[in-house]
Amino acid sequence: MSAFSRLKAYITGEDANKTAADLQAASIPVSEAECRGCANPCDEGHEEYPAKFDVDLESELLGSVKPYSRQVVISTGKSDWPKEVTEAEGTLAAFLSSLSGGPKPASDGSASPPEVPAKVPVAVAGVFDSADLAKISKVTFLNGSHRTVCEDEQKETVLVFPDYKVVTGVDRSPDGAEKLWRSTVSPDLHVRTPPAGGSELKTWILPYSCVIMLCSHKRRDNRCAIAAPKLESTFMQVLEREGWEVHTQVEDSSLSGPPLEELTGTEEEKQAEVLRQLKNVDAEHSDAKRVLILRNSHVGGHKFAGNVIINTPRGVSVWYGRVTPHEVEAIVKETIVGGKILPPLLRGGLNLSCPGHASLNDW
Repeated sequence: MSAFSRLKAYITGEDANKTAADLQAASIPVSEAECRGCANPCDEGHEEYPAKFDVDLESELLGSVKPYSRQVVISTGKSDWPKEVTEAEGTLAAFLSSLSGGPKPASDGSASPPEVPAKVPVAVAGVFDSADLAKISKVTFLNGSHRTVCEDEQKETVLVFPDYKVVTGVDRSPDGAEKLWRSTVSPDLHVRTPPAGGSELKTWILPYSCVIMLCSHKRRDNRCAIAAPKLESTFMQVLEREGWEVHTQVEDSSLSGPPLEELTGTEEEKQAEVLRQLKNVDAEHSDAKRVLILRNSHVGGHKFAGNVIINTPRGVSVWYGRVTPHEVEAIVKETIVGGKILPPLLRGGLNLSCPGHASLNDW
């Protein structure tokens, strides 16, 4: 498609209509709401990007997410990092990156694979499924803006998606990276697998109904650094207006109970408890709807800034691109609360197919 044809399709909505049809055919819940609810120019006081904020409107947005099995987000307390975080000497991201395709997890073979979401019935570019973790071996390592909750600041606090876990006590060393890989990160581990005991690593289910990640990596692309703070403040305003409690730092999960390493019973009973805890923090089941908003390093597709990833306890990861503060209210109401995809913004994601369900939030 020519640049002119692509721009015309974007403006007239032809692309969005085709995308919506493709998503519906794959049993992915779709919203028919407008992404932008304000006038253009805006009459509601939303923050604006600079006039020279140049976003790619020609390239195909859906399908711009590369295959991955897991995403690991490492505590740094920063919102910008070296250009290549996995090449920064002495960092956990670098140590973990060196293990990709490396050591296998320890296992006695007694555990049966835990329940995972159904496979996508129709292929959609950029959309992947946790049932294919063993085939999609790629693990991505990101730096996050959260600070470690460990007393020893040399030990990192790591978030793992789509497992929706937080792991503490990770040494910033090759040994620490290997222990994390074996316990939680390896693609050979099924989603919702409880970690084995006997390790200094401690793992909990993230105590949030939703985790929003915003690329802010200035040294990769200044557009992300411009977009992230504006999106963060707008998400905070809209979510708080909707009655959500907003955090920008990870809460110390040890305050909420024992780690998953201390679970007892058969492997099936432990898996059932992990699933119960995931459901317990889901917005529909939790007494308080809480959200964590983090800034993160480069995820790819900086030409589509602002880049937003929405993670939920069910193992869903929704990747949106070309997001401005004008679209945030629709994202909150339609996707985070309503569990439906806004097709014009979708880049791809994990576990978006929900056969027999009307919402991404349905279990």
